[in-house]
Amino acid sequence: MSPDQEPSPAAGRPDPPAPAERPLRAHARRNRENLIAAARAAFTAADDSVPLEGIAREAGVGIGTLYRHFPTREALVEAVYAAELDDVTAGAAALLDELPPERALRAWMERYAAFVATKRSMLNTLHSGWASGRLATPATRERITAAIGAILAHGVRAGSLRADVAPDDVTAMLLGVFLSTAADDEPERTDRLLDLVVDALRPHGSS
Repeated sequence: MSPDQEPSPAAGRPDPPAPAERPLRAHARRNRENLIAAARAAFTAADDSVPLEGIAREAGVGIGTLYRHFPTREALVEAVYAAELDDVTAGAAALLDELPPERALRAWMERYAAFVATKRSMLNTLHSGWASGRLATPATRERITAAIGAILAHGVRAGSLRADVAPDDVTAMLLGVFLSTAADDEPERTDRLLDLVVDALRPHGSS
């Protein structure tokens, strides 16, 4: 056999993976994100007893796809809760990049209020999952308090927020607002109370 007739080094080796594998993974990721987004909207509008078939339909997938990503309702609720918590805690830094600290704090409180509303709609499933150990208990309060602490620290440096307030005390104040207004159908009342919290965090004598 002449040199130009010799088999190539790749001869006899298995074919490389088809390039379609990467897009398939991206497609699966998009399906998962769409399912979480649809579940977020459904749980916020109603509660976590919303039929899973409806969530799959809103996400544009079949119920089999939903179950491949989330084998149980608890798994879906946990994923929604984790995504909401990630968004609200990461939102502090994003708002500080755009707004002065006291305005970032007020805007972040709105995002936290939305998180609490979504969490409230999932409480039955979350509590049963946490109590049984089927769901991991997240460090929610610690992460929320850390986000508040970051905003307060920026405000202290800017002179627009008080330096003598503990971040966990602000967390407690906000939870009090949300607990006291949970049964209200008056979002403007929540807004007024959040405005009062921000006013209380301004340095004495500032307007």
